[in-house]
Amino acid sequence: MQIGAQLYTVYNHTTTLGDFSNTLKKVAGLGYKVVQVSGTCPFEPEWLREELLKNDLTCVLTHIPPIQLIEGNIKKIVADHAVFGCRNIGIGGMPAAGEDQIERYELFREKFIPIAKEMRDLGAKIHFHNHDREFRDCFAKKSVLDRIFEDFPEDSIDFTLDIGWAAWADVDIIALIKKLKGRLSRIHLKDYLDEIPEGIDEKEVYLRPIYEGKLDYDAYIKALAEAGCEYMLVEQDNCYGEDEFECLRRSYVNVTSRFPEVK
Repeated sequence: MQIGAQLYTVYNHTTTLGDFSNTLKKVAGLGYKVVQVSGTCPFEPEWLREELLKNDLTCVLTHIPPIQLIEGNIKKIVADHAVFGCRNIGIGGMPAAGEDQIERYELFREKFIPIAKEMRDLGAKIHFHNHDREFRDCFAKKSVLDRIFEDFPEDSIDFTLDIGWAAWADVDIIALIKKLKGRLSRIHLKDYLDEIPEGIDEKEVYLRPIYEGKLDYDAYIKALAEAGCEYMLVEQDNCYGEDEFECLRRSYVNVTSRFPEVK
C-alpha cells in the first residue's frame, strides 16, 4: 500500500500547463511517488506522460466529469489514459440530472452499467467517489453505495472511498471497509475537526491534514491494508488560506511517520 496526492488539493496551482508542470515537481519534492490527476487544466496525454516521467511520478487514478463518459468515445478515453499509464478512471459522483434521488440513481444505473462493462472489456476500470450525501440520501433502507455494490457487476466498478465524507455521514468506517474488501484499490484520505476556528468561513466541517483531525487513521489504515487497498490518496478540498503544498506535506509526514511502509 502506498500514499499518494490527489491533485484536487492543489487545483489552484494547475490552471495552466506551466503551473501544472511546476506543481508535479513540487509534489514529487514532498516525497509523493503517486498522484491522482483531478481538477487540472486541459492537457494532452503525451504531455502528462512526459511530465510524470520527468518527476518519477505515477498517475494511478483520474477524475473526469461523468458526462464525458456518457457523451464521449469510451475507447478514446481509455486509450488516452493508457498513454500516461493509467487504467483507472474515476468519477466524482452521479451526474446531476434528476432531482429525485431515486430517479437520479436509476438514471445513473441505466447509463453507467454499460459504460462500466465497456471500460472493463477494454482493460480499464471505473471508480465511484462518494461524498456524504450518498450515505444520507438513502432509499429502500440502502445507501447509493449499497445499491452500486449490489447492482453493478463486481469486476466492472471499484469505489474510491472518501473516508472523511463517509465519517461525516456517521458511517461505521471499519465495517464499510470490510464490506468493500477487494473493491477499494484506490481511496481518499480526508480528515476534519467539528470545531471551526473563529475567522474560518465554514458552516459544518473544518478539513485538516491527515492526523490533525479527529478521525482514527491508525485503525483505518490497518483495515485498508487488510482489505487490499493499493493507494491512499490525500485529498484536502479546502486549506482555508494555508499553503496547500504545506498541508500535503504534513499529511505525508504524519502518515509515513506512523506507517513508513506506505511511502
